[in-house]
Amino acid sequence: MNKYSIGIMMAALAGLGCVGPRQEIVQTCYLTGREQGVIFVADGAGGFGGTSQAVSQAVAQAHLPLITVPVEWSHGWGRFVADQINSAYSRECGCKLAGEIAPYRQAHPQCKVYLIAHSAGSAVVLAAAEALPPDSIDGIVLLSPSIASNYDLRPSLRCVREGIDVFCSQRDIAQLGIGVAVVGTADGCWGCTAAGRVGFQPRIQCPEDPALYAKLRQHPWDSCLAWTGNRGGHYGGYRPEFLQAYVLPLLDERRPQ
Repeated sequence: MNKYSIGIMMAALAGLGCVGPRQEIVQTCYLTGREQGVIFVADGAGGFGGTSQAVSQAVAQAHLPLITVPVEWSHGWGRFVADQINSAYSRECGCKLAGEIAPYRQAHPQCKVYLIAHSAGSAVVLAAAEALPPDSIDGIVLLSPSIASNYDLRPSLRCVREGIDVFCSQRDIAQLGIGVAVVGTADGCWGCTAAGRVGFQPRIQCPEDPALYAKLRQHPWDSCLAWTGNRGGHYGGYRPEFLQAYVLPLLDERRPQ
């Protein structure tokens, strides 16, 4: 058995019951022989798949050499509250995602690994990053994260090579203002402001922390972004024009330096 077959087997075993797209990721990278990569996309609460579908379409239109894989984690279609309040379940799903990423990274050291999450899906993505060794992920993008603004990002920042980009908006009042006030944040915090409204608050407690937080880039919404269809609401972050103009360039190595 050669190393390519071993890599495929490892990724399949690590899928924890997930088949199909995960196996195709490994096979495609080996068959093409090109520098490629994968984007794991965690949708927000409710299981509607809007973010993963939008990202997949945007990647195809931009002709990026990346494969998009939805992270299956929701309790079910329309189950917004269950997805938002069950932080233990989100963390479990994040650990399963880490179990898929680790063997993929080992088998494909030349490939990129990106994570994109919307709203409550951010809890899954951050849990995955926290469960992985340093430098396991190339980049993380959080769109309107329904995570507490005082959430400790340091474990995730150690895991990521290029950094974490957070898109937030003070205009996200219904879901991240009123909604979070009623049911809490996706990481189980009550009485906290969502990072998707105000961004994350750095925790500087050790000498290494400033260097870690230098990898955190926060992008507050501004009215100049309205042309993309993102008007600062909860779902504006995955509008097609916004993804093309502001999100995908973060993942495109072909962009001018």
